[in-house]
Amino acid sequence: MTEIFYGGDYNPEQWPETVWHEDVKLMQEAGVNLVSVAIFAWSKLEPEEGRYDFGWLDRLLDLLHRHGVGVCLATATAAPPPWLARTYPQSLPVTAQGVRLGVGSRQQYSPSSPDYKRLAAKLVREIATRYKDHPALKLWHVNNEYGCHVSESFDDNSAQAFRVWLRERYGTVEALNEAWGTSFWSQAYGAWDEVTPPAAAPTFLNPTQQLDWRRFCSDALLSLYRMEREILRNITPGIPATTNFIGVHKPLDEWRWAQELDVVSNDAYPDPGAYDAGIYAAFQSDMMRSLKAGAPWILMEQAPNQVQWRARNSLKPPGVMRLWSLQAVARGARGVMFFQWRQSKAGAEKFHSAMVPHAGAEGRTWREVRDLGQELRQLGEVLKSRVQAEAAIVFDWETWWALELDARPSADVRYLEQVYSYYAALWHRNVTVDFVKPDADLSPYKLVLVPNLYLVKDEAAANLERYTEAGGTLALSFFSGIVDENDQVRLGGYPAPFRKLLGLSVEEFDALPVGVTHTVRGEQEFSADLWADVIALEGAEPLATFTEGFYARRPAVTQHSFGKGKSFYLGTRLDGAGMAWLLEKACQTAGVDTTTNLPEGVEAVRRVSDGAGYLTLLNHTDKSVQVELSEAATDLAQGETQVGELTLPPYGVTFLRLQQPAAGTAPTPVKGAKLD
Repeated sequence: MTEIFYGGDYNPEQWPETVWHEDVKLMQEAGVNLVSVAIFAWSKLEPEEGRYDFGWLDRLLDLLHRHGVGVCLATATAAPPPWLARTYPQSLPVTAQGVRLGVGSRQQYSPSSPDYKRLAAKLVREIATRYKDHPALKLWHVNNEYGCHVSESFDDNSAQAFRVWLRERYGTVEALNEAWGTSFWSQAYGAWDEVTPPAAAPTFLNPTQQLDWRRFCSDALLSLYRMEREILRNITPGIPATTNFIGVHKPLDEWRWAQELDVVSNDAYPDPGAYDAGIYAAFQSDMMRSLKAGAPWILMEQAPNQVQWRARNSLKPPGVMRLWSLQAVARGARGVMFFQWRQSKAGAEKFHSAMVPHAGAEGRTWREVRDLGQELRQLGEVLKSRVQAEAAIVFDWETWWALELDARPSADVRYLEQVYSYYAALWHRNVTVDFVKPDADLSPYKLVLVPNLYLVKDEAAANLERYTEAGGTLALSFFSGIVDENDQVRLGGYPAPFRKLLGLSVEEFDALPVGVTHTVRGEQEFSADLWADVIALEGAEPLATFTEGFYARRPAVTQHSFGKGKSFYLGTRLDGAGMAWLLEKACQTAGVDTTTNLPEGVEAVRRVSDGAGYLTLLNHTDKSVQVELSEAATDLAQGETQVGELTLPPYGVTFLRLQQPAAGTAPTPVKGAKLD
């Protein structure tokens, strides 16, 4: 595996066939070796029910193969044609308010519609049977961006499917009543047909009902993927299948989904106008790599330049497209692809940039696309190595769903924001992380961070305790360990399953009003907001205390020796400086190397393989940077040996093969750096 996939979504059905021949020549010029085809082509492949037209797709795949371009062939089920909605109106999704959605957009299907499933399965079977032996076929692209627009539907078919799902989970109505706590507000059910999805209601809905609905909706979409994948496996057992996530996406439990994918794929669209866009892009990349325990993944979509769907769509400055593309490779991607190949002249995405812009093969976007394709040919060697991570962040979709339901102490505690605050603090210190499930094997990591694990199962709580007791370093933040998997409070004092591990109890928690901040004093003073735990020590030591309110002089941050390891607890939301202080302390305790001798905005990613080490340096600033290497290294793209001072231009990237073999978890070989 030494070839990096390069290409993008190709929608030739939007263009006359004369344009196709120009396209394949430009693909060769740009180094394109893989394109995704037929993602939104259902209406062209099946213009009316039961009548198929594959002639155009035959000619297209033959043309691509003759020009050395492989095909990631889509199943075309992401956008049903208008005839399906007209003939089977019950296939359309229904909102929580009872509004049935219509055509004229995309993804207009209920995940539980038997008509949609029957017709989608038939189409997939026809496509797979026809192209199972085509030499251009390299990968199956199932549907597209599941749950992007319609992640739930409240139609009658979905209600019935929800009841079936609940019966499989609980067995009896009595067990469901116990799990949902239906003695509250006279909600006890006497029969399965009384149970409904959590649609619009007079006031707060049952929280466990809502949580199970989230679980069901993720599983309902996953069942569609499984349906298509099984058809493909039966007909083309040797061709891998994927579908494209849209980043760290709340509606889908991506841990469960990743088990079903042959390769993880992602669509990444960080906002060029955001100050931390490069950090968030790294966050997504690390998650995609982690979903299948470090296996290579594919950046299936990104924008060559600007998108069209934000209120204001900023351009990517020169060099940023290359920077973010190579960042994905550094963090585990084996494919760099785009939406789309040729910019549309009609439709809702005509102002979304493409590899070939409206002006054709000229201008900055095309030059950057062409040059990146040529450069990627020189970097395939890195695919033989793996990303090195000494730290892990626990991420749990069920906690995400449960934490953000209504009737919580604070609606402003947002799970992704809390996780990202840990990630960003480590990114600035060039600590690469893996993401893990709460019940995963944590033994490979020196440091495990657990942001706001509100919902925790017994086995997961025991797993975190075992890890720390065996010598690991763990940091956990407020409002963790509060409920079990049924969103029922764990009694015995907060946080009941972690009191022994942390050496403390939380007597109360204060949800701070918007704009209210507290000063937290330890070795330094920091600002804190959003939340304040009232902590009673039970063996832990205070690292910082609150200075205001009735809990002044009470701990805000603690540490505790537990077995052979150590735990840290964060009882509030610290500002950026405070998070940097806490995580530097946790890294030092765990023995995790932090690279702080690079200037702000310069990212370093280590990769290792048997007998070799690789270092990628990425400059996220618009200034040139000089970096002094402590050992000789070879620039993979240029084939030149770098010794001493190395210059990274604005938004510059370099992939280096280190001359010395990688030794376990050696520090990043950088002596120092400066800005011009």
